[in-house]
Amino acid sequence: MNEEFMGTVKELVTSEAFGIWYLIGAALVFFMQAGFAMVETGFTRAKNAGNIIMKNLMDFCIGTVMFIGIGYGLLCGTDINGIIGNPDYSLFSGYYGFNFSSFVFNLVFCATAATIVSGAMAERTKFISYCVYSAVISAVIYPIEAHWIWGGGWLVQLGFHDFAGSCAIHMVGGIAALIGAKMLGPRIGKFETDKNGKVTKVKAIPGHSLTIGALGCFILWFGWYGFNGAAATSGPQLGSIFLTTTVAPAVATVVCMIFTWVKYGKPDVSMCLNASLAGLVGVTAGCDVVDCAGAAIIGGVSGLLVPFGIWLLDYKLHIDDPVGAVAVHMMNGIWGTLAVGLLATPTAPGYSIVDNAGVQLEGLFYGGGAKLLGLQALAVLSVGAWTAITITVTYLIIKKIFGLRVTSHEEVVGLDIEEHGLASSYSGFVMAVDTESYVAAGEPVPEEKAVSIVYEPTVHESFGESKFSQVSIICRQSRFEKLKKSLADIGVEGLTTTQVLGCGTQKGAGEYYRGTPVEPTLVPKIKVDVVVCKVPVKDVIETARKALYTGHIGDGKIFVYNVRDVVRVRTGEIGYDALQDAEA
Repeated sequence: MNEEFMGTVKELVTSEAFGIWYLIGAALVFFMQAGFAMVETGFTRAKNAGNIIMKNLMDFCIGTVMFIGIGYGLLCGTDINGIIGNPDYSLFSGYYGFNFSSFVFNLVFCATAATIVSGAMAERTKFISYCVYSAVISAVIYPIEAHWIWGGGWLVQLGFHDFAGSCAIHMVGGIAALIGAKMLGPRIGKFETDKNGKVTKVKAIPGHSLTIGALGCFILWFGWYGFNGAAATSGPQLGSIFLTTTVAPAVATVVCMIFTWVKYGKPDVSMCLNASLAGLVGVTAGCDVVDCAGAAIIGGVSGLLVPFGIWLLDYKLHIDDPVGAVAVHMMNGIWGTLAVGLLATPTAPGYSIVDNAGVQLEGLFYGGGAKLLGLQALAVLSVGAWTAITITVTYLIIKKIFGLRVTSHEEVVGLDIEEHGLASSYSGFVMAVDTESYVAAGEPVPEEKAVSIVYEPTVHESFGESKFSQVSIICRQSRFEKLKKSLADIGVEGLTTTQVLGCGTQKGAGEYYRGTPVEPTLVPKIKVDVVVCKVPVKDVIETARKALYTGHIGDGKIFVYNVRDVVRVRTGEIGYDALQDAEA
C-alpha cells in the first residue's frame, strides 16, 4: 500500500513538474519574438528599424486577438472530418475548466509562423497590409493546417510526425515569405536590369548591424530549447531533445563557415548566423526521434542549404529576401520534415511514431522502409499547397484593397518616418561607419599608395609668388585624434575640420555580403585644413602620413595648395603675423 501511494505521489509530482515546464517552454517561445525582431532589424537598414520592431510587436498582439476569436477553435476544437476543429468559445463560456496551458502554448507557436514572413518582405511593405495578412495567417491559414498535424486531423491519423513545427510553422511561414517577396518585388537598388527588364547585376544591400542580428540569433537559439523541448514528457526525452537541438545548429554553422570560406575567400558572418537558425529549423520536426548522428546529418545539410538558398533567390529567381527567411525556414522546413522519414530511430527516448493501424514506423536509413518518408512527403505537398493557395489569395485581396508596397519615395526615405512619423530609431546616435573596419582584403601597401599626395603648386599668375601653403587632409574618422596630436607636436595647432563623405575601391580585392560583391558606398570621412608658413610643408605631410598610415588603400589623401595671403579678422593682421597663434 505504501509503495502504491509513493508511486502515485511520484506520478503526480512528475506530471506537475512537466506541466510547469510546458508553460516555461511557452514563455521561451514567446521570448523568441525578440530574437526574430533583432535578426530582422540587424539584417536591414537603420531607416526601417522602428517599422520592423513595430511589425514584430503587432504580429503577436494581432495574432493573439485572432487566435482568441477563431484560430484556437480551428486548431484545437473537436475534429470535423480530419480537416478543421470545431470553433470553440469555452474560453469565455467555460473558463473554470478551460485548458489554459494548451491555449498559451499554441498561441506562441501561431505567432512564430506569422513573424517569419516579415523578414523576407522587409523595407518595402505597407504596415497596414502587413497587419492584415498577419491576422489572416493567425486566424485561418496556420490553425487549419496545424489541426491536420497536431489537432487530431488527417495527417496525424496517418502517422505523419512533426514534433515541434518544421512543417507546420517554418515551412508554412517560409512559403508565405517566398510568395510575398515575389509579389512585392525587390528593394530599390537590389538588381540592375537592362532595357528589356532582364536582371544584369545583383547588388548587396548590407544590414546596418550584424551585432544586433547576432544577438537575435542567440536569443532564438536559447528560446528553441523551449520551442522543441516544451512538449517532452520525460527526463530522458527532454535531455535527448536538448542534445539534438544543440548538435544540429552547431554542425550547420561549421559547415556553412567552411563552405563560405572556400567559396568567397572569407567566412561569411551573416550566412553563418542564418545557418545556426537553419540547423534549428531542420531538426525541429524530428528532434524527439533522431539520435546524435541523425542531428549531425540534418545540421550538415542545413548548413549547405543556406548559401544555396540565398544564391538561388538572388541569382536565379531574382527574389529579394533581406534576411534569408526563405532559405532558413522554407527550405530547411521542407528538409527537416523529410529528414524524419530518413533518420527516425526507435532508440530515441519516448519514440512513438505509428501509422493508423498502430504499426511502428521508422526512418529509411534505419531499416524502416519508405512508408514514413512517403507520409512526410505527402504532408510537405499538402500543407505546402494549402499555404501557397491561401496566402496568394490573401495577398491579391490585400493588394487590391490597400496595396502591398509603399511608394518609391517612402522606401527611399525610410519606413520609420513615412509609416510611423519616427525620425530615427537611434535618436541621439550618429549612424557613422568606421571605415577602418571595412579595409579591403589584401597585403599592406606602401605609404605613398595608402596615403596619396596631390600638389597644386601654382596660383593665378596675377597673384605673384605664394608665401603660404594650405594642406588639406582627408582621413578616417578613427584617425583624427592621432592626427591632431601629431600636428600639434610639430607646432600646428590651428586647424579646420569638416565632415565629408567619400568612397573608393581597391582593385582586385573584393568584399562580399551574403555571397554578393559589395559595391563602394559613401562613408564618413574627416577633412582637416591647415595653413602653414613657419612650419615646413614637408614636415606636415610626413607627420600626417605617419599618423594616418595603416597599410591599406583608403588611409586618406593629402592635397597641397598655394595661398596668396592670410588675414586675421579680429585684429586685421596680415600674412605671417596672422598665423602666429596657429603655429608655434
